[in-house]
Amino acid sequence: MTCTIDPAGLARKLETSTDTVLLDVLLPEHYQAHHIPGALNACVYEVVFLETVRRLIPNPETPIVVYDTSSRSQASECALQKLSSAGYRNVCELTGGLEAWLAAGRPLEPAGAALQPSPEIAERSYRIDIGKSQVAWTGRNLNGRHTGTLAISSGEISIAHGQLTGRLVIDMKSLSNLDLQQADFRDMLINHLLSDDFFEVEHYPQAEARLKSWSPIAGATPGRANYLIEADLTIKEITHPVQFPALVAPEAEGIKAQATLEIDRTQWNIRYGSGKLFEKLGMHLVNDMVTLDFFLLAV
Repeated sequence: MTCTIDPAGLARKLETSTDTVLLDVLLPEHYQAHHIPGALNACVYEVVFLETVRRLIPNPETPIVVYDTSSRSQASECALQKLSSAGYRNVCELTGGLEAWLAAGRPLEPAGAALQPSPEIAERSYRIDIGKSQVAWTGRNLNGRHTGTLAISSGEISIAHGQLTGRLVIDMKSLSNLDLQQADFRDMLINHLLSDDFFEVEHYPQAEARLKSWSPIAGATPGRANYLIEADLTIKEITHPVQFPALVAPEAEGIKAQATLEIDRTQWNIRYGSGKLFEKLGMHLVNDMVTLDFFLLAV
């Protein structure tokens, strides 16, 4: 049975016990910003978690109380299970974590510290950092798949009054392949894709995604797509509306975003090997669907 302790019980335990160790299992930066007085830190998300605990608490008989942010998180439960499996026999979990501790009127260190709200995306204009942004592509056929990247040559995003607009320009001449190890096969594939069989880059050196709007996805949790984006995608000077989910999150430099878009290439007159346009293709049959993964940093 899992051992739990509430904030009042923990306060009494700390007053009467000198050997109980409090263990904050969150990220080091979270711990440094605020933690329960006297707590040690070993982040349960790190692969060296148990090594860190063994260094901090070498005696497996030591009474330990683990905690994380709130009852919504399973970090302290996970830590308790890991410690129990590793031979620590006297581990309890603080119910409700730091939120419950604060709600009970208990202090944090440093003195006067409080739980920080989750960062929000600021409404302003952003410039795409082209050195840290790219598009990854995946194409498939009956024999497997090919993957590669495309560079973003310029772009900007604007968020105002709750809405997103923007523009991404993709350098089609930058198309690369990542899966073929032999240079001659890799070059042959790239030249094939750059030719008029596919993207005709001599005539159409750029593609463009013009972002028109977004809407939040209800119930999205961190690490999952949280916005549905509407855009116009132009390839070979043909434009079609597209809709795709995206994960957008604030960070110190601005915002980061990741989105996956599946397109039917034939809508943009990319016809080579399409089974709906040609017959008896044999080994030249190519899947109509292409996956585009956008990885963006906007500052």
